[in-house]
Amino acid sequence: MKIKIFLRSMVVMLTLLVHQGLAFGQGLTVTGTVTDAATKEPLPGVSVFVKGTTIGTITDLTGKYSIKPQSNNDVLVFSFVGYETFEAPINGRSIIDVELAVSTKVIDEVVVIGYGTVKKTDLTASVASVSSKDFNKGAITSPQELLVGKAAGVVITTSSGAPGSGATIRIRGGSSLNASNDPLLIIDGVPIDNNNVSGSSNLLSFLNPNDIETVTVLKDAASASIYGSRASNGVILITTKKAKAGSPFRVSYNVNTSLSSAIKFIDVYSGDELRQIAYDKRELYGVDKLLLLGSENTNWQKELFRTALSQDHSIAVSGSTKHLPYQATIGYTNQSGIMKNTDMQRATGSITLNPSFLNNTLNITVNAKGMSTKHNFGDEGALGSALNMDPTQPIYDGNEFSKGYYQWENYGANLGTPNPVQQLMDVDNKADVIRFMGNFQVNYKLPFVEGLQANLNMATDYYKGEGHNNRPFYSPNTLRGQYLGRLNDYNSTNKNNLLDFYLNYNTELGFLSSKLDATAGYSWQHFEREGESFTRSQLVTPDWPYREEKSSYITENYLVSFFGRVNYSILDRYLLSATVRYDGSSRFAEGNRWGLFPSAAFAWKIKEESFLKNVDLISDLKFRLSWGVTGQQDIFNDYPAQARYIASSEGSYYPIDGEFRPTLRPNAYDPDIKWEETTTQNVGIDFGFLNNRINGSFDLYKRETKDLLNVVNIPSGSNFSNVLLTNVGSLENKGFEVALNVIPVSTKDMNLTLGFNLTYNRNKITKLLLSDDPNFIGILYGDAFTGQKQVTRVGEAAYSFFVNKQVYDANGNPIEGLYVDLSGEGGIVSGDNADKYIYHNPNPDYLMGFNIRFSYKSFDISTSSRASIGNYVYNGIAAGASYDQMYQIGYWKNFTTQLSDTRFVKRQFTSDYFVENASFLKVDHITAGYNFNNILNKINLRVSFTVQNALTLTKYKGIDPEVNGGVDYSFYPRPRTFMLGLGFTF
Repeated sequence: MKIKIFLRSMVVMLTLLVHQGLAFGQGLTVTGTVTDAATKEPLPGVSVFVKGTTIGTITDLTGKYSIKPQSNNDVLVFSFVGYETFEAPINGRSIIDVELAVSTKVIDEVVVIGYGTVKKTDLTASVASVSSKDFNKGAITSPQELLVGKAAGVVITTSSGAPGSGATIRIRGGSSLNASNDPLLIIDGVPIDNNNVSGSSNLLSFLNPNDIETVTVLKDAASASIYGSRASNGVILITTKKAKAGSPFRVSYNVNTSLSSAIKFIDVYSGDELRQIAYDKRELYGVDKLLLLGSENTNWQKELFRTALSQDHSIAVSGSTKHLPYQATIGYTNQSGIMKNTDMQRATGSITLNPSFLNNTLNITVNAKGMSTKHNFGDEGALGSALNMDPTQPIYDGNEFSKGYYQWENYGANLGTPNPVQQLMDVDNKADVIRFMGNFQVNYKLPFVEGLQANLNMATDYYKGEGHNNRPFYSPNTLRGQYLGRLNDYNSTNKNNLLDFYLNYNTELGFLSSKLDATAGYSWQHFEREGESFTRSQLVTPDWPYREEKSSYITENYLVSFFGRVNYSILDRYLLSATVRYDGSSRFAEGNRWGLFPSAAFAWKIKEESFLKNVDLISDLKFRLSWGVTGQQDIFNDYPAQARYIASSEGSYYPIDGEFRPTLRPNAYDPDIKWEETTTQNVGIDFGFLNNRINGSFDLYKRETKDLLNVVNIPSGSNFSNVLLTNVGSLENKGFEVALNVIPVSTKDMNLTLGFNLTYNRNKITKLLLSDDPNFIGILYGDAFTGQKQVTRVGEAAYSFFVNKQVYDANGNPIEGLYVDLSGEGGIVSGDNADKYIYHNPNPDYLMGFNIRFSYKSFDISTSSRASIGNYVYNGIAAGASYDQMYQIGYWKNFTTQLSDTRFVKRQFTSDYFVENASFLKVDHITAGYNFNNILNKINLRVSFTVQNALTLTKYKGIDPEVNGGVDYSFYPRPRTFMLGLGFTF
């Protein structure tokens, strides 16, 4: 109902805009051709409109246009990216041919940076900008997917293939172990909270990807330090589309229809194969246990999946009245998951108004974005059950207690794997999320000082999620004990309010043809978060065992900041830049509340020197050097420096008056805790050859994080625990980046563009303790059941694999339980930390991105690919397989067929055999399209076909080599998608 009301309101708004925009002239018709003034070739896509009205059109592929002005006294305006705007009075003419000259400012592309913009040629820092024409194509429902593989140094890993799933973004490696490694996200000048609400799996799902104009990544401290204590992990600036003054009225409608399916399944034993193994190893299991085997050959994985049909619709209206440019969009996405009982419906709407007053000295921008989403999450745990459920058993056996589904517990095996089909289909796991973000921006050119502007940005961001996760008592999903069923209700609300004010002064100085651009401002931001959860079991009968758990929270934090930046250029060749931000965070105690984050940068436009200025081969050459400090205040909670009491967990209750009750206990805390700080050094060069038909950049960087948060041992009695999270460590990231773009073919009818980027990053821990301890093994990750398999240790990469060195026989097969005695101490080696060693890590050594776009007349084809080299994955699915675990207490269990390779009778969780090289090459999308222009003299139509997730080449034996964190225990698989797209513009 909420989605329907939302859509109706947005349709009414768009209808009003469409009505005022359909003011086309009648009677008089002007036609003509627009060509390049130098080459005389026709220019398609040129905007042609009647000055001061909303009457407009665009030229077709042959440069021709037709327009109906209101009178012979009107003026036609011709504009096109990269060309000078031209105005032509009609003066009674019916044919007006125009030649447009290439703009002398064509290379002065403007790039969005913190609190302003800068010409690309004047950048002194490491910044990557990707525009809408270069975004990834396909069935894309989240903004993160647009950028995958497009920018050097940026790693984006989608969490899974579930509808509406989010993604992990890393810029130049992680800078923390216990604080956030997520970049700061800023949308139209509004920094958003990286804490999501319950019921939402994607922080950016409220943004319609079709609304985004550019994504800018601030990678080094010189570009990011203007955001101070939140910029250690880089900054991503997202700018949405806006209309410009004088823009012709335009309506566009895009619809994408897609079919998605699973690419592959985990190869597990069939029913026949499991029966054969049981018979061959009957001495291991006992002959009587064979009687528990069924006669089926059930493929449990295939029973969970389907071919999913999805649709995405987007309607946009843009144009300009006399003083009011406007852009409005509504979108609707209906995405079905390839796992049954999973889907997402999302409605989005946005409107942008940017009027100008007082002869363009007062500019106002109003942005409003809204979203309503319905999620059906299903139960992804059913996939794990499908891997282990006995394939000899049927899906249904008619048992009334489990509603006809086969369940092991009906036959006395309470520990048995639950029926995956019932586990998936019976769950009711749904959530509704709404979100509104709006901001009001004012830019005023002060009349009393030429070049001085005042800027105000006021914003609010409100989002709320509420949902439930229920399971009936007759449908098990885990070991249940005496409590049956689950009823869970939850909700949470996040609020974010912002006030920014800054002054900008831009002037040219007579001394050495220098220019000054200075900014100084103030920022205030307030975050509020609250939520609650209520979980209880079901009362099958009035006397059935019952339990319930309630929890709630409410928290807030403030940020108050002062910031400034100075850009100074001499002779348009030597560029100097300095920024500073003074941040105050309510998360820290008085003595550590404020922090200073400076940066400095220098750039030299070598191309502008006399010895290169007239060298036609070189079109651009610039050297860059930068240094800066950024911080990370997004740690584990809003009150880390304050003494707090927490409630005891179940199992730690005290008997009071004959009843076990929870108590409150003081929690360990560090009153001196503060933000982590990262110092970044960057050296880069930008280059262009042959009129920039070959262009790119090369960057070297070093990032050092100090005051790294880590849990350390402290003397008993000195705090409320013998361990404490405090600022003690340090780490570094070193690497280089290459970006290259080549245009080998550029003619009237044909164009070929090639893009390539390469990233190398090495992460190393340099300190973890208050004082060096040569016997400290490091921070171990794992569990008591499967062992410690990862470690963070000084001198090594974070989360390196920590395993035993497997011994192999003469045929290259692993010998069960036999490992190299690395300690030389003898005894039991398997699982002994003293005999383990560091064997690779999840992070790739090299990342590469490849982009190709080819067009011939009205046809175009493009593709985007990625390569990851040197990343390793611990195959937890294979490591958990052994023959002795196939039969458990009263039930049979299935495993991956990789067991036939190891032939392990007992599981060997810590063997390096299971750490696999997961390097891969992925073709993310292949898109082909054709443009039909001037249908019925008004409509342009684009038809496209896309294959998404087209190809993966890897030696990894699991289902997908792209595993976030490097440990694979199965996840919702990423599908292959075939999409047909239609786009109408008139």
